[in-house]
Order: sequence, then structure tokens, then C-alpha cells
Amino acid sequence: MNYLLVDAIADMREQEALAAVQELLVSGTDPMTVLALCRDAMTIVGERFESGEYFLPELVLAGEMLSQIADIVKPRIQSDATTEGLQSPKVLLGTVQGDLHDIGKNIVGFMLDVNGIDVHDLGVDVPVERFVEAIEKEKPDVVGLSGFLTVAFEAMKETVEAIEKAGLRNQVKIMIGGGMVDEHIRAYTGADAYGRDAMAAVSLVEKWSGKD
Repeated sequence: MNYLLVDAIADMREQEALAAVQELLVSGTDPMTVLALCRDAMTIVGERFESGEYFLPELVLAGEMLSQIADIVKPRIQSDATTEGLQSPKVLLGTVQGDLHDIGKNIVGFMLDVNGIDVHDLGVDVPVERFVEAIEKEKPDVVGLSGFLTVAFEAMKETVEAIEKAGLRNQVKIMIGGGMVDEHIRAYTGADAYGRDAMAAVSLVEKWSGKD
């Protein structure tokens, strides 16, 4: 069943994927395990897109499947969660200007959300000014900059610089992720940290907010 779910998502078999999720949950599978399987499937989708096997329509469908699966799985996680009256950390998330990729961002947002973190998603191709305006309005604890293309690195750097110029840099932690992002890119952009995957992003937010 585990492999069935991964294959169904990766092969764009939407109804089979949704049925597999339901069967896994009914059989008592940990909802977080289901999410991990979705992450594995999305990795395959991303690889097929990079190789030219998949195109934009497949990415859109994969995102739609992930959204539907989220609707199924999220209540299972929330019902078991104990907030202990603590205020949830807030994360402002967006794919930087010049980049339209959102699968990675959506997975990160999904994982943050189901872990009890308040997510404000700005979408894709987000101008520098919009990040600054959203920080002033939403007052997030963490800003997540996503980018798949190499051109995104410069946009990430410009966004961090704009946040600093606006006098907001010391108010937020900034994490980056996506594509070829690594420690060198982290240092170049001026971000506080980078996440290899969605769970790394969750760990960073929980660490910075004192939840872990």
C-alpha cells in the first residue's frame, strides 16, 4: 500500500492516490507516515519535471492531489495534537520574484500547517516589496523564501537586503530552500538558515520559536 500511494501520485493516478490515503489511514497508519510518502512521491515528480518527462500540467495536477490529500490527513493530525495553550509561531512563505515553481513551497507550507504552525502563503513570483509589506502587516516570526531556479538566488539576496533596509531584519528569522540551495547560497543571500526539505523547515521554525 505504501508503494501504491507513492506510485499513484508520481504517475498522476489521482483517484488511486486518494483511495490509497484513505485505506492507509483506516488501517491505522500514522498520518505523518502518509505525509512522508507524499513527500517521496513529490520528489519523483520533481525529478521527472527536471528531466523533461513531466511539464507544467503534471506539476499542477500533483499540487492539486497534494491539496486534496492535505484535506484528508490534516484533521487526523490536528485531532491528536495538544497545543497546551501556546501561541503558534507564524511563518510568511513565498516563492521569490522571477520563479513560478510552487510544489516545494506548497509541501513546506503543508508540513508547517499540519505541525501547528500558522502559515501565510504569498504565492509565487513574489516581488521584494510585497515581502516587506507582508512582514510589516503580518508580523511573522519566520520568513521562508523558496526558489527552484538559479535566478532565484539573486532574488533571495535582494529580498533579504530589502527586509534589512526596511528595518525589519532583526524582527524575523529568514530561511531559504528549493532547487540547488545549500550553505553557500545561504551565505550569499544573507539568510539565517536553509532547509534541505520540508521537515528541515519545520525543525528550523520550532527551534527558533522554542517549540522543540
